[in-house]
Order: sequence, then structure tokens, then C-alpha cells
Amino acid sequence: MLTAIKRETKYILGLLRMLKSIKDVDAESDRLIADELEKRVDKFGPNLAFIEDEKRLTYDDMESYANKVAAWALSEGCKKGDTVAVFVRNRAEYVPLWFGLSKVGVIPALLNFQLTGSALAHCINISEAKIVLIDHEMAEQYESAKGDIKLKLKAFSAYGDMEGYPSFDVAMSKEAPNRPAKSMREGIKAGDQCMKMFTSGTTGLPKAAKVTHVRAQNYMRGMGAGAKAGPKDRMMMVLPMYHATGGLVGMGTVITYGGALIVRPKFSATKFWDDAVKYEATMFTYVGELCRFLLTTPTHPLEREHKIRWMLGNGLRPEVWEGFVGRFNIPHVIEFYGATEGNASLINLDGPVGAVGRVPNYLKFKFNLDIIRYDVDSNLNPRGSDGFCIRADDNEVGELIAEIRNDDARFRFEGYETKEATQKKILRDVFTKDDAWFRTGDLLKKDKLGYFYFMDRVGDTYRWKAENVATGEVAAALSKFGGITQANVYGVEVPGYDGRAGMGAIVAEGAPDMKALKAHIEANLPHYARPVFLRLSKESDTTSTFKFKKTNLVKAGFDPANISEPLFYANPASGAYEKITPAVFKKICSGEIRL
Repeated sequence: MLTAIKRETKYILGLLRMLKSIKDVDAESDRLIADELEKRVDKFGPNLAFIEDEKRLTYDDMESYANKVAAWALSEGCKKGDTVAVFVRNRAEYVPLWFGLSKVGVIPALLNFQLTGSALAHCINISEAKIVLIDHEMAEQYESAKGDIKLKLKAFSAYGDMEGYPSFDVAMSKEAPNRPAKSMREGIKAGDQCMKMFTSGTTGLPKAAKVTHVRAQNYMRGMGAGAKAGPKDRMMMVLPMYHATGGLVGMGTVITYGGALIVRPKFSATKFWDDAVKYEATMFTYVGELCRFLLTTPTHPLEREHKIRWMLGNGLRPEVWEGFVGRFNIPHVIEFYGATEGNASLINLDGPVGAVGRVPNYLKFKFNLDIIRYDVDSNLNPRGSDGFCIRADDNEVGELIAEIRNDDARFRFEGYETKEATQKKILRDVFTKDDAWFRTGDLLKKDKLGYFYFMDRVGDTYRWKAENVATGEVAAALSKFGGITQANVYGVEVPGYDGRAGMGAIVAEGAPDMKALKAHIEANLPHYARPVFLRLSKESDTTSTFKFKKTNLVKAGFDPANISEPLFYANPASGAYEKITPAVFKKICSGEIRL
């Protein structure tokens, strides 16, 4: 009884803090993201806001810079509703840059600064921008994409010179740092679009996701309230700031409450603790694989000498969680679940290791979430005799869905720039006629207390020997084997077999002992979940936010003609992992070798 009371009290107090922080966010109001940040400038003006190496920007500096950006945009003929593409790396000026555009109703399209060639051109094309700002450090990448850009746009070099391009820096230096009148944003509501972000592109080219002022404000405010952030906090930011996790949630956690953002150009496992101590970080924003990388590094003399008390992010798998906080002495973790474009969100402020959030039964009516059954073979959500979807039972893995409610800004689904992409994510007639739900594409389960656990992505889970296999669980088991630093698990088709056989692309320190690895797998996984094939990779193909890419791996399969890296298969006859040669591959495909 006492344990239950303590649990519920902690949960409700945390939830109330977060709800209080967003209570005045209203889709019908004219309080926009620019108003949000101007309010912080007026309150915290002289406080330090951004730290990048030796560069320091206060809230007042952010305001002055943003005002110059606003004036520049107007001088270039930008009007309310126009788009300016931002192809700029993590910098102290990154947030002030898009803040300035927002001040005059211009929509920033935040481009992935790691893209190049046709992928970069694709994102610029679908952004519908009239101007693109190019970080001079990305000049070569932009040049590789220029031939495929179909838009007629004006390109500026920023934060340094590029031959043949006008200088954004010079143009900015001529502008006055006066705050533009709020009337420049007249007619825009908080429910309207404030920026464009892009999906990770794990299974194809990225899609442009619409981010409204309401969504941005909720992202910026909520997490800081949960972590009790204040003016003395400093957030370590090693994630890309064009992405919502870093650029809105992590940034907003401190900027909303008067603290400072430590801006690093990119994540470095070897320099992380040096930087955390040097810049006196009290928080950091993570994604799960970042934590896995840090956990596999050799002991660092400063790894427990830092001041970090809160870490917040998503994708922290249970096999990494306890080892990470124990080794690096971090007392508080906020794991959350959500997608830039989606209307589903969860947060674990108080719960058990591995949970991504909680919806207790007594508060279910306050949320828009449910889990429905999902069939791996058909990639469909089965329906009952009444024609409606079937709710998953407690601890049953199913697809998480979120009801689209246009009367509540939190539960709207703004979708993507194209109608076709938007409609693919909507499931209709789920529990009642004409209802509409956002398909997250994620498989989760919920326990009897209402804690949600992420299991896998739809399409990643595969079926083998009449059993469903969650790639995340297999990857977790592989990662526990000494020397393996990364494990990317997926299913591949094998002629003559139903379903897909498990395959793991692993990155290891040196050549793993295959006999010992086989014993480890047999001890930690049921027979149907044990990888049939292994691929020894030099590195994993990930997105800029450390999500594994699987499309090309699945396409290559286990054919040595497609892969130069060492390949192995679990030979039932010998009980060992043996190399796949072209001859062995043919025998597996013909059925001469049975799996």
C-alpha cells in the first residue's frame, strides 16, 4: 500500500508540473514561438543562453541577432508564410537564426546538415523554400546537390565565405537590432505551422513534417518542468539541432527556464566527459545509441567528476539504462516517447527501467493512446467480427495508435507536406465509425499499472518458425556479448521458408570468438529468436540521430555476392556459426542445407 501511494504521488506530482507548464498553450491564440522566446529574453536578458567553445551569447544577444535576421529576411522580400531553408551545422546562432525568421512569420526549414547529393536536393525541393542559407562548412555538400535542385531560389553563404555566393554575414551586419512589431505576425495562430523538420529517412527519403507553434511550445516547456530546470542549469547538446529531440525538447528544457545550452558541433564519445566538465553541464539530451556508444568506451578519468544530474531523451534500452546511470553516476533519467510529426507522446518521470511512459487506468480518458493487435505476416491490424480493430491485452505487443482530435491541439495530426504521405499514417474506423487514429508504426506493450514499453518498429519485427521476433530484444542480447559495440538486427527472406530468418549486422572490437558468441546466443535467446545469419561490419549505417538504417541490409540479404564483409550462418549439423561461401549460399537457397 505504501509503495503504491508513493508511486502514484510521484507520478501525479510530475504530471501536474508538466501540465501546469503548458496550460496556456492554445492553438487559437496568437501567442507564437516568437512570443515564447521574446518572453524569455525579457525575463532572462543578461543570463547566458548559448555556449559554443569560447563564444558566449546571452538572451539579449540572442534577441539582437534574431532581430537582425528578421530585418534581413524582410530586405530580401520574404513575406509571412514564405520558407527559408537552413542548411547550417550546430552553432550558438542556430536557434537565434530561426527565431529571427519566426519573428516576421517566415517558416524555417531545418535541413539535416549531414545530407549530400540527391537526398539533400530532395529535402530542399520539398521544403518549397525561396532562400537557402548554406553554412560555408557545408559548401561541398551543397554543390553536390545543386544539379538536382528544382526550385528557383537564392543561396547565401553563412558563417564564412563561399566563392560565388552572397554573404549572409555581411548582409546581417548592415541591419539594425530592433525588435520587429508583433503586427508582422498578425493573422498567424498558434495552431499554424512555425517550422519544417524532416523525418529520419530510415526506410527511404526523408519527409517534411509540419511543426506548429503549439507543438514547438509544448516540446520546449514540458520537459524542463519535469526535470525542474532553472537558470543555473546547462544542457549539453551533442544531438543535431535540426531535429525535435535536440533542437526543441533539449534546447527548450533550459532556454525556457533561463538556463544555457552548451552547443557542440557533433557527438564525440572520446570528448564527451571532457566537455561536460569543462562547460559545467548539469543536464544532457540523449538518444539511446549515443548512450550505448559511451558505455562501450574505455574508462575516462572525468566520467564521474561531472555535475550532470538529469539526462533526458528517448530510445534508452533496458540493457543500457542501468549500466549507464550506474557507471556514470547520473541520478535522474527522463525517457520519453514521441515523433516530430505525430500526436502520440509519453514520458517516464518516475517509472521502472525501460518504460517510455505511463497512462494509468484512472487517467486514460485524459490521453489519446491505445494499443491494437498487429499481424506481422500481413502487416495489418486484424479486425473483429464487428469490423473494428482489437485492443491488445496487458503485456501483449501491438501497435501504438493515437486518436486524432482536432478540438485539442495536443492530439491534432498536422501531417506532412504531401497529402499522400499524410493519409498513409491515418487508420480509420478503429473503434467507432468514422474515427481517425495516427499510426505510430511502433510496437509497444503496456503492463497492468499502465507503463508502456517500446518493443520494435512495425516492419522490423519478423516471423520465424511460427513465432514473432522483436529485433530490439535480439539486438539487446547480442550487445551483451563482450566486444560487440553495435548490433543491428533484421529479417531476411530465405527460399523455401515461411517468414524471415533473423540476421544480425554486428560491429565488434576485433574478431569475435564465434564459438563463444554462439554459446552466448543460445543461453540468452529462445531457439526461434537466435540469429540464423551474422554479418561482421566495420560500422553501422545510422541516421544523424543514431537510428539504424536497415533497408540496404535487408536488400543485400545473406548473399556473399552482395557483401564484402564476413558472413556466417548457424549450421544445425555442426551447431556452430560457419562462413557463407558462394557454394554454401547456393546450397541454402536450394534446400540442400537446412536451417
